[in-house]
Amino acid sequence: MEYLASLNVIQHTSAEYLGLIEDHLEGRRIRFQYHRPFTERGTVPTAKSVTDGLILLGGGPWGSAGPRNLPTLVEEIELAHDCLKRGVPVIGIGLGAQILTLAAGGKTHIAPLAFEVGEIRCVAPEALNGYLPDSMISISYQRDQLELPAAAQVLYRDAADAPAVFQIGANAFGFRGHPGFKPAIVEDLMMEFEESAEGAAQTLKEARMLVSRVEADLIPLMTGLIQLTGWMEQTAS
Repeated sequence: MEYLASLNVIQHTSAEYLGLIEDHLEGRRIRFQYHRPFTERGTVPTAKSVTDGLILLGGGPWGSAGPRNLPTLVEEIELAHDCLKRGVPVIGIGLGAQILTLAAGGKTHIAPLAFEVGEIRCVAPEALNGYLPDSMISISYQRDQLELPAAAQVLYRDAADAPAVFQIGANAFGFRGHPGFKPAIVEDLMMEFEESAEGAAQTLKEARMLVSRVEADLIPLMTGLIQLTGWMEQTAS
């Protein structure tokens, strides 16, 4: 099979992965390779090796503002910054969105680990070529909070009016929640780490009830993302 693009995906825990997004990429012949720098032989990919796209996943209890920072935080900020300079598409999810924010000149602030489920509303309907649902379900399991740089465009806000989805430049996007959420991700995070978010078991029950909505929201979202990243218009290097 000839692939149209080859993406580098950085995991920060064994539990976090692309989830429902995998099927959308595979169905469009877009290859993705997971990198696991938290393993004994794992490393952060070199900037030279990232040509078609970079996806930074969540990190569960790992953060970006202290006191429990991701061990490879500095390396990944530098990699994301390099991708932004070269115009390589970047997608940040959860902790990955915080890394993207820092790479673009924004900030992050200390906040406790939290498991949040809620509906977010679109505030930029023209973005992603108009493929944004009026509202989406956002499910996040992370610590710390981001403060976007002035150049970022907010695409969705939550009930407290905080940014939930944002765009930086032409083809970089950050998601506070996981747009491809599967319950198994949080289930495995709760088993992988001693630290769990307060009320995680009850929130997980609520999240399970919303998976079909997450699946439906992801269809138009992925259409817009694929168009703006150009992943179906290029040949893998």
